Amino acid sequence: MEQRSPRAAVLAVLAALALTGCQPAGPSGTAPGADAVSEAADRAPASAPAAGQAAVDVLATLPVKGRAAKTGYDRDRFGPQWADVDRNGCDTRNDVLARDLTDETFKPATRDCVVLTGTLADPYTGTTIAFVRGDGSSVDVDHVVALGNAWQTGAAGWDEARRTALANDPLNLLAVDYSANRQKGDGDAATWLPGNRAARCGYVARQVAVKATHGLWVTPAEHDAIAQVLADCPGEPVPAPTTAPPTPAGTGTPGAAQPYPDCAAARAAGAAPLHRGDPGWSDRMDGDGDGVACE
Repeated sequence: MEQRSPRAAVLAVLAALALTGCQPAGPSGTAPGADAVSEAADRAPASAPAAGQAAVDVLATLPVKGRAAKTGYDRDRFGPQWADVDRNGCDTRNDVLARDLTDETFKPATRDCVVLTGTLADPYTGTTIAFVRGDGSSVDVDHVVALGNAWQTGAAGWDEARRTALANDPLNLLAVDYSANRQKGDGDAATWLPGNRAARCGYVARQVAVKATHGLWVTPAEHDAIAQVLADCPGEPVPAPTTAPPTPAGTGTPGAAQPYPDCAAARAAGAAPLHRGDPGWSDRMDGDGDGVACE
């Protein structure tokens, strides 16, 4: 999803907040500010598993509960799609594509942010896929713990900043085959596993790591399905955190992007539309004051 990888702090998001109680959900459709999401992502949770810890041991620490109702679920409750929560000047989808693809090319004048082409060794199907930006039917970025599943296993009680951090956590994201991702939908391990059997141990280990890191629970069926997969690979480790990316050229100090001079520059950089709090945001570009500029 190159040699850059998203900020490691985002991998350790917010499970510690579960110890202090849930916060009220933000209004639907209201994007949390980047500072709120960054603060959420920078809190190291007490329950985050150590890199290399056996997934089967981490699974044993997860609460097992029934599935909550899906009432109120909407993708928008997890913040703007592909926000720039690590504030490196690139949206999360392009960060993940740059991490997971090889032989990438980038859109000119985007500071190597917008991925135009590349090659994916797809973990879900075991096939090799040529990615071309805009083709709409080759590569998706999958939430390994689906957002609908997260909503029903704890996230419904969170505020939007916490949900946005989960939706953009690189630990929970993989570039994968488009059709396999569509088949998965909001399925958990009890209803969907990768067709590529060689990828299943790593897949469920990543789900376990995400749920432990973010303070989500597993249903009895989900727990048993994961345990069944891990029985064939009891030493499978949870994924190691990635390292922080370099600060993109021209953004100044780490995590602080300079405002775009105008919407033409934002569009040329592939950053439009901008939401209040996004890197490069300036209030002067938001003529109607709705929190969205350069639509």
